[in-house]
Amino acid sequence: MNAPIVSVQNLSHRYSVQWAVRDINFELNETGIYGLLGANGAGKSTIMNIMCGVLKQSQGTVAIKGIDLANDPVEAKKLIGFLPQQPPLQAELTIEEFLQFSARLRLMDSAAIPAAIDKVMKKCAIHHFRKRLIRNLSGGYKQRVGIAQAIIHEPDFVVLDEPTNGLDPNQILEVRNLIREIAQERTVLLSTHILQEVQALCDHIWMINEGSMIFSGTLHEFDNYMAPSTLLVTLAAPPSLSTLLSIPGVTGVEALSPLQCRIRFAQDAGEVIEQLVTASVQHRWRLLEIYQEKNSLETVFAELSKRKLN
Repeated sequence: MNAPIVSVQNLSHRYSVQWAVRDINFELNETGIYGLLGANGAGKSTIMNIMCGVLKQSQGTVAIKGIDLANDPVEAKKLIGFLPQQPPLQAELTIEEFLQFSARLRLMDSAAIPAAIDKVMKKCAIHHFRKRLIRNLSGGYKQRVGIAQAIIHEPDFVVLDEPTNGLDPNQILEVRNLIREIAQERTVLLSTHILQEVQALCDHIWMINEGSMIFSGTLHEFDNYMAPSTLLVTLAAPPSLSTLLSIPGVTGVEALSPLQCRIRFAQDAGEVIEQLVTASVQHRWRLLEIYQEKNSLETVFAELSKRKLN
């Protein structure tokens, strides 16, 4: 049986006396995009730095295709491509010079470097700027160069820490498409604190909060927690809150203004909405507006923290 592409077992790390991450466990067995989601300071960057050999963990093991990163770091790192949150760019070099430098750092065969540079520049759509100084590139192109240095040696495992941070909407879409293309051939681990990035790119999600894993599952499973459980309702002639509470499926009612309230429900949203519309017509409450609210990421964090994974 082939070893997992990545295996993280009982990973823990502390700075001085404070634990940054505790007992993190997961495996990656297939190509695709995996999301590491958490608020700033949750421990995501610590996990990624350990997985890429930048930081040595206090406890636990990390193996890349069966190679223990702590025991054989050189061989393990040949299989890893890493883009930190701050891309490690050399502003005084041209793109081509920087990629040559990056390839040598990866101990690539000198004869293979020119072809590898051409290939990665075309993939990242930066070949037309190959002689341009990195300091003169836009933020989006700098990020592309950062991704290029992470994949120039064709690693099996690519780690991207906040890859769309600071980019404008068009640049974000371009980088997302590039990440999807890379993930067709490789396993990509994407770290972010932005929910939309995970929803746009990832197949599987791990959520970290205060250094601990609080969720592991598919995007579909995670979306169940983001599903709306409340309605905002505006009525021109509203009844009493107790009357609204008596509608089948309604579990709570909160007055927000004389005409607007928040209604909580515990069954299918469509059925509750239908009951509300029917009652409004029958009793002439004059329904003006009704729409579903989404749970915020903070709400999901709070809910999942209560049922933290063992």
